[in-house]
Amino acid sequence: MIKRFGLSRQKIFKGFASILLLGILYDMVFNFVDWRTANRNSAGIAPLPQETPETVVQVYAARTYSWRGYFAVHSWIATKPENAKSYTVYQVIGWKLYRDGSAVSIAQDIPDRNWYAQKPVLLGELRGKEAQEAIPLIEKAAQNYPYPNIYSAYPGPNSNTFISHILRSVPQLKVSLPPTAIGKDFIGYKKFIAPTESNTGWQFSILGILGISVGKVEGIEINILGMDFGIDFFNPALKLPFFGRIPG
Repeated sequence: MIKRFGLSRQKIFKGFASILLLGILYDMVFNFVDWRTANRNSAGIAPLPQETPETVVQVYAARTYSWRGYFAVHSWIATKPENAKSYTVYQVIGWKLYRDGSAVSIAQDIPDRNWYAQKPVLLGELRGKEAQEAIPLIEKAAQNYPYPNIYSAYPGPNSNTFISHILRSVPQLKVSLPPTAIGKDFIGYKKFIAPTESNTGWQFSILGILGISVGKVEGIEINILGMDFGIDFFNPALKLPFFGRIPG
């Protein structure tokens, strides 16, 4: 059918790439948001500490700032111990490496901030006893992150590598980052096999650019050049680069 209409896979790919590029350029020109004034307020997702005495752990992701948001998300974890009056947010921020010598950020903060005008999505949460058990493991994993002094937006280690590292260290969470979380598949420079993020399967990965994951929560994911394609059987969905989960 493709040949019948004088088309080739190369022409289709170039056409798709051109449309995507034009869309990005249009967005950059007409929907530009200055990061200094971009919305960083609460998205109204997290329970208010003063109204929620129980322990809470939440995992978030939001599209990254500017044109990069077409390709990737930024992820983070927020925790609130029992009766605490504030949340602690764990994340990796690239520019922090150049300012402070470490990209790891552990600070009291708004747990569900908009990420520079991009609304976050709650990927998973724990409450009560499970959350209490998870918080010490989260703290330990964050302190033991192997790459605090290295940051590479592609293919990692980056912000998603950090959260993926924590997820693998906290079996209570059973959360898998979306396929748009570029960097989540980076499991090490010399490490090629690891449990999946949800700890319900196994992953093989070469520097985050080629690999496969199989798990109850992840389903089957194939990583090609940092882009994830997959099928989730447990919560039926396709996993695609750019688009994420379909349905979400």
